[in-house]
Amino acid sequence: MNKLSYDNGISSTPLLGITISQQLKQTVDKYPDNEALVVPYQNYHATYKEFWQQVEEVAKGILSFGVKKGDRVGIWSPNRYEWVLVQFATTRIGVIMVNVNPAYKAAELKYALKQSEISLLIMSRGFRKTNYIDILNEVRPSCIHLKHIVVIDHDWDSMLEAGKKVSDEQLQELEKSLQFDEPINIQYTSGTTGFPKGATLSHHNILNNGFFIGERLSYTEKDKVCIPVPLYHCFGMVLANLACITHGSCMVLTGEAFDPEVVMQTVQDEKCTSLYGVPAMFIAELNHPDFDKYDFSSLRTGIMAGASCPESAMKAVREKMNMKEIGICYGMTETSPVSTQTFVDDTEYRRCATVGKVHPHLEIKIIDPETSKVVSRGEKGEFCTRGYSVMLKYWNNPEATASVIDEGRWMHTGDLAEMDDDGYVKIVGRIKDLIIRGGENVSPFEIEEYLHNHDEIKDVQVIGVPDSKYGEQVMAWVVLKDGSRITEEDLVNYCKGQIATYKIPHYWKFVDEFPTTVTGKVRKVEMREISARELGLEQRK
Repeated sequence: MNKLSYDNGISSTPLLGITISQQLKQTVDKYPDNEALVVPYQNYHATYKEFWQQVEEVAKGILSFGVKKGDRVGIWSPNRYEWVLVQFATTRIGVIMVNVNPAYKAAELKYALKQSEISLLIMSRGFRKTNYIDILNEVRPSCIHLKHIVVIDHDWDSMLEAGKKVSDEQLQELEKSLQFDEPINIQYTSGTTGFPKGATLSHHNILNNGFFIGERLSYTEKDKVCIPVPLYHCFGMVLANLACITHGSCMVLTGEAFDPEVVMQTVQDEKCTSLYGVPAMFIAELNHPDFDKYDFSSLRTGIMAGASCPESAMKAVREKMNMKEIGICYGMTETSPVSTQTFVDDTEYRRCATVGKVHPHLEIKIIDPETSKVVSRGEKGEFCTRGYSVMLKYWNNPEATASVIDEGRWMHTGDLAEMDDDGYVKIVGRIKDLIIRGGENVSPFEIEEYLHNHDEIKDVQVIGVPDSKYGEQVMAWVVLKDGSRITEEDLVNYCKGQIATYKIPHYWKFVDEFPTTVTGKVRKVEMREISARELGLEQRK
């Protein structure tokens, strides 16, 4: 009988049955004089003892606005120390922090404010060329639940001052009432269709996920984690912040936006032991003209996630940046987020070709999307996960919740995956990315994998575009290596006889880069829209 694509994370380490603030207090008591948070560009340093006191001041400041347990407080800001203080302050008073994407414009902000009924918004003045205050003024009249605004740049101190009127007893009584299964965070997921959905996460969800991420990276109180990834995303606030505070490690922020040289400078100056990023970030650092000037000897580990990593980049990161124990993680916001992760001693191949094995205390399975039956090892199917990490719900959206969490509490990710005999998982695409051409299912990943072998192709993404005859046609967006003069005809000839004719891209587009999200994920939905518009085609419904 074939071995089925099911695995579970057996562990002798128990789950943490406490709230985030209770865990933070335990770490503060254990490592009071350890550095907790360092933000060089803001000239900010705090030990765990100092951090705890500042978190308390912010918690009282938030309470001074009359918010109550379960109310929603939004944070709309790029990375800065105040963001981290708000994150942990909300966990002490039971208000639900809503992460507002720093890239949001008017329509997106309005939707988030209204859908989660945010009553207090803590925000920056702006980010890059976007003026947040102008945007907020545009949408505020229609956001009836929004009662209070704190602009960090000039209202922060007055909020802390107002918090002095809140007694220690009031704060302590509120803290005592908190339960670890209660919601504490809402993160909006972009999705590929419709409005964003608010993944609602509990203390238990994200605290344990952060803890076991840190465990698999062997974090201790001696680690300093360099964080250039966005805090509004799970990559920053869970994989980094919560992994740190569960181990007494130090959080180090590099700036409001990613700058490869600033990251390298920060690693060197702060002697960071761990560095996070999507593959594009690491590639930007490795290719920086001043790369050789920086000292990476303090680095040991880190996380690369958000996209697959080219083997050459992984080798360079391990050898040139000294990150011998770098890990790869896979997951989604709805699962807090990590479901699988590599180990610090895994081979280079497993770090590049797989996303590791199941996390402790979780179950994973790969099923046939049509029959829901578990497939055999080595077969492709939809990746599903179950356990403590699965979100509570999509906020105020029971229909969307029921569409992804089945009666058995399995979260259906929509990702195509396969599991090998040792339990290592490969992510091979999205179910929704499948191209259906004349009744044939075409996997973009399969074509991308083949084209990546071409010596003159730097990167490639394959999508489906509308077609009146076949329903969809295959299209490839190609980034060529510097100096290449290869043509569309050359690439068609490269494919002929090697992959099925119906898989050979019918359309080709040569570009310098792909549209991506803030976290570095390729936006295939945007690529489809651009291509359909340029080709004069109607989007396939």
